[in-house]
Amino acid sequence: MNSDTPSEPPFDGPPNDDDGSGGNPPGDGQLGGGQWGDGVPEGGPPADGPPGPPAPGNNPAADNPAVRARVPDHVAGGCFSTGAIVMTGPSEFIVDFLQTVGRPHRVAVRVIIPHAVMPQFVDALQKNLELYKGRFGEPMMPTPTPNPNAEQRRPSPQEIYDDLKLPDEVLSGTYANGVMIGHGATEFGLDFLTSFFPQSAVSARVFLAAGQVPRLLDSLRGATKQLEDRRKGNEGNQ
Repeated sequence: MNSDTPSEPPFDGPPNDDDGSGGNPPGDGQLGGGQWGDGVPEGGPPADGPPGPPAPGNNPAADNPAVRARVPDHVAGGCFSTGAIVMTGPSEFIVDFLQTVGRPHRVAVRVIIPHAVMPQFVDALQKNLELYKGRFGEPMMPTPTPNPNAEQRRPSPQEIYDDLKLPDEVLSGTYANGVMIGHGATEFGLDFLTSFFPQSAVSARVFLAAGQVPRLLDSLRGATKQLEDRRKGNEGNQ
């Protein structure tokens, strides 16, 4: 799943930059979501379905199913995302959730996820998608828009971000070491968590159409695999 222009980048990252250096952001794949721990945000789950099954993780929610995450007022309303870009830093994935309806296209939420957390994230989102299918059937996938410039080269990361509004308050991103997922018939809700003692909290809340989740999963798997391949390559060169 590739997007050839920044105007339609649903869960696709910019081209790879294996060393992550230079002026362009390193692009290693795509986007993320998952849930480990059965905690429920105070005020209810992020969507009208129950949180999915837990995946193991080194955070309090995994050890205490009764843990509840506080929802600060400034994240309670959440935001709807129509696409995302994932980049890989030295120790974390940078997930930019986009809003691409209308102009200018913008980065609505930037979430920072540690490398070690992403495989749990992928596994949990897969389990939640399976629960969704058992309840509602296959999600309706969006119809891709034909790209009249398919023969043109893929834009560089800098060109992609030149076409996006990146507000100052989003630049540094929001850290998360866990996610709780809920779903309704048409959408998924991702509550990104900071699971620190003594109180877990929701650091970002994102909603996306159910039809985007399979594409999101493909993107996450691709990003994780590219990181693994890079590490194996580095080990082989030592």
